Amino acid sequence: MKYIAHLQKDKKLARTIGEETHELTLHPNIPLRLMASIMGQQLSTKVARVIFRRFLDLYGGKEPKPQQVLATPFEKLRGIGLSNAKVSYVQNVARFCIEHKITDKKLLALDNEKIIELLTDVKGVGKWTVEMLLMFTLGREDIFAVDDLGIQQAMMKLYKLDANDKKKMKEQMLKISAKWTPFRTYACIHLWRWKDNTPDPKK
Repeated sequence: MKYIAHLQKDKKLARTIGEETHELTLHPNIPLRLMASIMGQQLSTKVARVIFRRFLDLYGGKEPKPQQVLATPFEKLRGIGLSNAKVSYVQNVARFCIEHKITDKKLLALDNEKIIELLTDVKGVGKWTVEMLLMFTLGREDIFAVDDLGIQQAMMKLYKLDANDKKKMKEQMLKISAKWTPFRTYACIHLWRWKDNTPDPKK
């Protein structure tokens, strides 16, 4: 993969890069993927998949348009296992996409910062959620999720960063990650994998 040699220039990051490589791909129906990421917030991947499958079942297993989601009764969406807040946020996304005529074509024409700026206007959608969308739905290669807890933990361990001053720690993370451009998304993926597979000496 083209990103490997570039990221391996950082000797510490190189330790996280094993045999497994990754290829980012574009997934269509971006508005729906944003709704799915809200449904999956603070849930395990397995539970998030179950909820999303139930969601699609409401529409005969097909991917719904924002208009269909907005027309779905609140209680029906609650019935698939969503909290009141998440139903509201999913409806907010659907409403926003209709009002702003959000389509895949429109989003794909925008750069990363513009997409973050646009979508964080939706109540219930934070910067982290949009960063995950950019990485795993739009397949953007140069996203760095500085606020992600897993990335923070991995970099604290790998680069011996002090977590007592969060602001300073994030500044250090951004400085380190600048060397990884234009492949910061891949660096994040390897950091997540490394963190999950690294034995914790405290255990």
